[in-house]
Amino acid sequence: MIENLKYNGANVSLKLLLISKIILLILHPIHSKSLMRVIHVVECFASGTAHFINLLTRYTYNCDHIVIHGERIEEMKAELVKARFPEGTKFIYWEDAQREIKLKKDFQALNSLIRLLRNVNADVIHLHSSKAGFLGRLACFILGFKNVIYTPNGAAFAREDISKKKKKLYIALEKVADKLSGHVVCCSSSEAMIFNDNGIKANYINNGTSIPDIQTLVDGKFKHEANPFTIVTCGRVTEQKNPALFNKIAGAFAASPNIRFIWIGEGDASQINQLDSGNILLTGWQSKENVLQALLNADLYLSTALWEGLPFSVLEALSLGKCLLLSDCVGNVDLVKDGYNGFKYGSAEEAVSRIEWLINNQESLQTMAKNSREWCERDFDVQVVFRKYQALYESLVEKQLLTIS
Repeated sequence: MIENLKYNGANVSLKLLLISKIILLILHPIHSKSLMRVIHVVECFASGTAHFINLLTRYTYNCDHIVIHGERIEEMKAELVKARFPEGTKFIYWEDAQREIKLKKDFQALNSLIRLLRNVNADVIHLHSSKAGFLGRLACFILGFKNVIYTPNGAAFAREDISKKKKKLYIALEKVADKLSGHVVCCSSSEAMIFNDNGIKANYINNGTSIPDIQTLVDGKFKHEANPFTIVTCGRVTEQKNPALFNKIAGAFAASPNIRFIWIGEGDASQINQLDSGNILLTGWQSKENVLQALLNADLYLSTALWEGLPFSVLEALSLGKCLLLSDCVGNVDLVKDGYNGFKYGSAEEAVSRIEWLINNQESLQTMAKNSREWCERDFDVQVVFRKYQALYESLVEKQLLTIS
């Protein structure tokens, strides 16, 4: 009978189609008690990328999160990274995944990933950083999986430590992968812009950070100390973070006992050795409490990075109400407005000049610090911005349900 009805005209066909879709959504509601299974795939399971996935597992709801991960043991053991995730997060080790392009290893990693993805019943697959982004989109294309998101978290072709030839290769690989599957969702406006400028369609959702109660911190165990004018940065000491530039800026104040520089973190000896100015304190990795204490006692947050996605260390400084002095690069430019909450700079000489001006204009420094906090509350609260990922996951699942015939 229904078979006959659908030939009675376009109106009847449309009504039947709508009824079928409504029945389907009733049977498979997006907001039902059943959890939406989100598979995260990441090679660089450390530092900012791991923190980003951690936040997704905390601030997206009604999701069953499974993380397929590699390991960068030179940065942090995977077991230590996993220990920071919320209870209930599941982990699967991804064999053969490594950072650099090595055809034999990459082919093995692709086969391994295909096997892993075949054995999980995913609603959404979220790929993180360049290597997982390429191999993951290729694997999803082979498997016919459509609900795919790729977040670069620092585009490989934005790196300043590689040749122009290698940059062109990375852009070509991104274009190939983009044709296969997935939606590119960057973590900052400037990162999305460089993808679009290279002919790769990309949107963005800002990274976010928690908003601490500064007054509670100050009134509690975290006490602001009367220090020399203190300039701080936080992160692994790598070529990306440009320790040579940090050292050059610090060196300009080596004869000033009332100005000191702090780098919270550690890294390879070859990079650490570049921090040889006598007024730099390299702390090594610190507890969360000690990092908060150092940031609260700082007068200025300095980034010398060559490229970023949207750096969590700078976001944390923003949330604690710090004036920012950031290198003019992708990611950094999204977190500072000149004269509002700090300054961008393009050279060591310009950075030194800005520091001298801020030291001599304390009222402006404090105003900019206040503006950092207000801007963070308005645009970078993790509980607000990560709801957009929740909505994105749900929209992909809903779209898939609506296309089922």
